[in-house]
Amino acid sequence: MCGICGKISLNGAVSENLIRKMCEVLVHRGPDNEGVCIKEVKGEGLRVNVGLGHRRLSVIDVSSAGHQPMCNEDGSIWLVMNGEVYNFPGLRKDLEKRGHVFKSHTDTEVIIHLYEEKGVDCLSDLRGPFAFAIWDEKKQRLFLARDRVGKRPLYYTYRNQTLIFASEIKAILQDPEVSTEVNRSAITDYLSYGYVPTPQSMFKGIMKLPPAHFMIYEKGNIKIERYWELDFSKKLELSEDEYCERTMGLLEEATKIRLISDVPLGAFLSGGIDSSAVVYMMSKLSSRPVKTFSIGFEEQEYSELKFAKVIADRFGTEHKEYIVRPNAIEMLPKLVWHYNEPYADSSALPSYYVAKMTRQEVTVVLNGDGGDECFGGYERFMAARFAEMFKSLGTGRIAGLIAARMNSKRSPKDFKAKLKRFLSGISRPSPERHYEWISIFKDKEKEDLFSDSFKAEIKNRDSFLYLNNAFNQCRSSDIVDQVMSTDIRTNLLDDLLVKMDIATMANSLEGRSPFLDHKVMEFAASIPSGMKIKGTSLKYILKKALKDKLPDEILGRGKMGFGVPLDSWFRGELKDYSHEMLLSDRCIKRGYFRKEALKNMLDGHSSGKVNNGARIWSLVFLELWHRMFVDGEKI
Repeated sequence: MCGICGKISLNGAVSENLIRKMCEVLVHRGPDNEGVCIKEVKGEGLRVNVGLGHRRLSVIDVSSAGHQPMCNEDGSIWLVMNGEVYNFPGLRKDLEKRGHVFKSHTDTEVIIHLYEEKGVDCLSDLRGPFAFAIWDEKKQRLFLARDRVGKRPLYYTYRNQTLIFASEIKAILQDPEVSTEVNRSAITDYLSYGYVPTPQSMFKGIMKLPPAHFMIYEKGNIKIERYWELDFSKKLELSEDEYCERTMGLLEEATKIRLISDVPLGAFLSGGIDSSAVVYMMSKLSSRPVKTFSIGFEEQEYSELKFAKVIADRFGTEHKEYIVRPNAIEMLPKLVWHYNEPYADSSALPSYYVAKMTRQEVTVVLNGDGGDECFGGYERFMAARFAEMFKSLGTGRIAGLIAARMNSKRSPKDFKAKLKRFLSGISRPSPERHYEWISIFKDKEKEDLFSDSFKAEIKNRDSFLYLNNAFNQCRSSDIVDQVMSTDIRTNLLDDLLVKMDIATMANSLEGRSPFLDHKVMEFAASIPSGMKIKGTSLKYILKKALKDKLPDEILGRGKMGFGVPLDSWFRGELKDYSHEMLLSDRCIKRGYFRKEALKNMLDGHSSGKVNNGARIWSLVFLELWHRMFVDGEKI
């Protein structure tokens, strides 16, 4: 992985100094090398000014031949890329047969020559995670693209015929003409989801290029188009054994091509089914012990280390562990800086630590991301099916009345809280139910929290529409397919993949995800939902495929998730810190929140009456982000 940036304009020269400043703040994404290309092209009455920048993390062909920006033979096409193309050896052979001459052994150069052959249609041949920009001098056109799932980030701002793009927002902000004005209406979305949904960002005027989309800048104008979509509507009719065989074959091949590397690699190992499956595949394919890395907590109910140890022992890996302690006061500013915008998933903290530990040993790490989304690993998928079943029986109103009488501390691990949430949503339309289940702050809670002036300002903003739109994009009528498709378009994209990208890149580490290979995902989408969730068994077909490959102790365990003990932290070590941060005059004067509501939320958590840990974390992160990126404070 690397960091890319650039600017193209019809309104004057692009400064090399600016592009180098953009590269400088991306150095963690590519510590091995820097490259800059500045162009001015005249033609058709236009003067096009282009600057491309690149920070390199050397993984394939670590020699200087892999330097970017990289060009074709005659210097008419220039490319900067963040990512990998895993099928590049086969593509290269075909291109060489057509007469293309290569000067490096990189996957990057394959894209250049493939673009010469097919133009924007080259995207259909690329297998892997990527974000890249191609300057086509003959056509005076800039071509930007992002991978199918959105593993590699790409931000941009477009104004007055000028386009600026980068792997991270902070690089775009190096241009003094770019405003740090807050996209205030996105705050309500953030408090619902824990992230700012694509394509928007928390900065007004800075956007995210959606996954599976490309952008063309030509003659001062831009257009954005989709080039791929995951289809859940076309199902295969195979036996269980055939589904298992196909699953294992595709997963093994996806793992194998992700082992191509000229630098050391290893694996994140949580002890869950997905990361364990990847370690199994790596062990099967490797001639030497796999290096594995795990994270845990002193609070045993949050720690999965014992399960990771089972897999490490089973496959004889070189295993290392790290215990996370609540020094978030020290770490939070660092997380805010790397995430660029508010991000409420507290597992960002252990993810950062395990990536930091891993980078001491390897440069590339495989993980199990995507297994839950593709093969049905979340309880909410099963709950959606049962809710629809009960709703069809006309029990929704009764369930709602029962839920209203239930008391719960809202702990994420509390069965009563889960049951209350399930019962209260039965009578609702499925998109509304899903929105209610996943929201950090419910709409009514936001209403109580927001100041009158802020409520008036965002009165036309409905955070639910983002999720509802994702639901409507699924072509399948099956409720489990709809929820899984929605998760891939929303939570996977803007939460889990962002977390993995930032955690790894902050430590100059490349992450690879076999379950998110688009061939694996397309096959998984073609499996009937009843084969993924069978009765109360989550990941049924994946577990069956892995039977006799993984220990029963792993296949039979419940899902723990990568939780953080926020409830105890905000009642202990972080209590005073959170109160001082959120009840400060500085926070209140931003105009978003009522001080009384904030105090009630904090006091309720401190007393143990309710669990507001996740909500407090989201608000602390938001306030720190304002201080760093809006106020310009060095924290």
